[in-house]
Amino acid sequence: MKKEYRIKKSDDFQKVFKRGKSVANRQFVIYTLKKEDLVHFRIGLSVSKKIGNAVCRNRIKRCIRQVFHELDDGLVQENDYIIIARKPAANMDFHEIKKSLIHVLNIAHAFQKQTTLKSE
Repeated sequence: MKKEYRIKKSDDFQKVFKRGKSVANRQFVIYTLKKEDLVHFRIGLSVSKKIGNAVCRNRIKRCIRQVFHELDDGLVQENDYIIIARKPAANMDFHEIKKSLIHVLNIAHAFQKQTTLKSE
């Protein structure tokens, strides 16, 4: 995922937290904020130290980025997304993470066509 598609600044995170809408399941919380001036969506990731060591946290972040890369065409492009991983995500493999993220993105109405995507 290109760096311009990531949310890095604290101010950007705070805007999404304050003005955005949140949805959650057991593994992830997703905040979404519609921004009309965006050409491509941006994502911000938050994985707490409570979840595991650096290796575990980085693996979760890589998996989340890969899922967003695979779902790139189907997502609403004008949104900022912040994904917060919860503790159960530490014990999941890539396909479980993908299935869980698709579930919570469906709840958030983050797909352009509201067809239910299934993970392979």
